[in-house]
Amino acid sequence: MDILTNLLLGLKVAGEPYNLMVAAAGLILGVIVGVLPGLGGANGCAILIPVTFVMPPVAAVILLSSLYWGSLYGGCICSILFNIPGEPWAVATTFDGYPMAKKGQAGRALSAAFFAHFCGAVVGTIALTFFAPVLAAFALRFGPPEVFGVMLLTFSAFVGLVGKSPIKTLVATAFGFILAAVGIDIVSGELRLTFGLTPLMGGFNFIVAVIGLFGIGEILLTVEEGLKFEGVKVRMRWSDITSTFKDMGRYWKILVLGSFVGVWMGFKPGGATPASFMAYGFAKEGMSAEDKAQFGQGHIAGIFAPEAAAHGAGTSAMIPMITLGIPGSPTAAVILGGLMIWGLQPGPMLFVDKPDFVWGLIASTWYGNIIGLFMVLAFAPAFAAVLRVPFAILMPLLIFICAIGAYAVNNRMIDIWYMMMFGVIGWAFKKLDYNMAPMLLALVLGDMAESAMRQSLIMSQGSLLIFLQPPITLPLVIAAAIIGSWPWVSPLWGRMRGQGKPGAK
Repeated sequence: MDILTNLLLGLKVAGEPYNLMVAAAGLILGVIVGVLPGLGGANGCAILIPVTFVMPPVAAVILLSSLYWGSLYGGCICSILFNIPGEPWAVATTFDGYPMAKKGQAGRALSAAFFAHFCGAVVGTIALTFFAPVLAAFALRFGPPEVFGVMLLTFSAFVGLVGKSPIKTLVATAFGFILAAVGIDIVSGELRLTFGLTPLMGGFNFIVAVIGLFGIGEILLTVEEGLKFEGVKVRMRWSDITSTFKDMGRYWKILVLGSFVGVWMGFKPGGATPASFMAYGFAKEGMSAEDKAQFGQGHIAGIFAPEAAAHGAGTSAMIPMITLGIPGSPTAAVILGGLMIWGLQPGPMLFVDKPDFVWGLIASTWYGNIIGLFMVLAFAPAFAAVLRVPFAILMPLLIFICAIGAYAVNNRMIDIWYMMMFGVIGWAFKKLDYNMAPMLLALVLGDMAESAMRQSLIMSQGSLLIFLQPPITLPLVIAAAIIGSWPWVSPLWGRMRGQGKPGAK
């Protein structure tokens, strides 16, 4: 009953006219940044954070979270109409979405994607509403060793579960830790890695880094590749929506499967991308031979599965963010940084100290996803028209917006140069096929992880055995060791099993 009472409190807070207006504005901006390749929810939130400084924290987080939901809805528009995935998780949608659009079924494909997103959002929001308080109550038992164990598990999950190359993930994570260490030592107060340069005393602001990595880096890559937006025109008709309802009734198991796969994978860092591919694979394998042959040529189930998984993962990524202070996605990491800027410490005590804030955020997820569904169904062609703006006009406008966002953080010109530096780093990472999410996560959580580790070592007088204490820390460290070493252990295990089989050479 406490959960339902708190949810009613949150619905009242999020349902205030000002907060609803903020949610609608965030959804519109979110769909736009979701449509534009390279921007996405993370960069959109990073650019908007300076705007939230003059807003109440509840309205500010509703604006950012609504932008997140809007970007999830908008990401499929670019994939289906232009065959350009605006986000990594949208790649799987291009397999069947663009072929459907080329066949003249663009409206039906978009309608299927939007309703699949809504299904994933409903399952994810239910998990957020009922599971987050339980996890927060459990997390109240966490001290510095347990917090470090969770952090270790998070970074190990990136190595073991995200990306094709675990070595590249390790390098990216280490680079993020180095950037997080620049500035003043959190324990001794001494300067480190500043090389005598005064501007480096304050370290690197994660908002500036995100704007450079995701915004400027993608723009530089787009300019180099000479990308042109040439897509399929679309008109959303009522018949597209009614036919989608029939398809949903026929493939309801695919929608449920995709939603649950997404919610489960959303707890893991970067879970939306593997969730979308996993759901697509499960959907294909569960089909008849006739339907399976149509996958990749424009099958509606090939849109239902990855889109439901993507939004389910995006929504459930907020659960570890508000309960443990561990973001499950790059966008959640940006919102986490925003909470810290507003003086709020994400974690289990947030439910105790700021219940109106937490439950207002959870309730806004219900409002935002319902409003977002009707918004994209009504105005999908208008949002798609954004991509018809010549890139020669769009590019300098995007750079200008990014520069404003970076400058507004501290009102320093040096942050513009930092933004450009991170833009070059982001471009290089993309060219070398490095995942930027581990670096971003290490930059955001580096200080917190270091603080938890050093506090633990002070408590144990330097003994590492404090990280092997049951009942919480030991399982976390063991899980981190298994997941982090899995990319190297798995091939050896496979070879050992192969050699042990009868007839194996």
